[in-house]
Amino acid sequence: MKEEKIKAELFYKGIESFEKHDFYDAHEHWEDLWSDYRLKDAKFIQALIQLAVGYFHITNNNKNGALGLFNKCIPKFNDYLPEYREINVIHILEQVDKTMKEINNIKELNKFNWSLVPNIRR
Repeated sequence: MKEEKIKAELFYKGIESFEKHDFYDAHEHWEDLWSDYRLKDAKFIQALIQLAVGYFHITNNNKNGALGLFNKCIPKFNDYLPEYREINVIHILEQVDKTMKEINNIKELNKFNWSLVPNIRR
């Protein structure tokens, strides 16, 4: 019972951090969940980790790192369409697609349109 509560807390802390655009913290919460517990949906949590780190790379002006992680999370999210854990996975994938187009069309990542970050709040 206690383990389930801890897993839920880590999951929701990750969502809360992501929604605040604290991508590193979101990654940390989800990474703890992914690495410390046996999960039936480990691939979904891994996709969330990669999503968060992709956006974190934008803050560090790491275009290739961001694109690489977005490309890694897409096939994982595709396994959980259209919605999973009450999260609209289609929306995430649409926003990742827009994000990747934006990254490829701007010269400087500090000009990234942060409104493209998906809203994943349940």
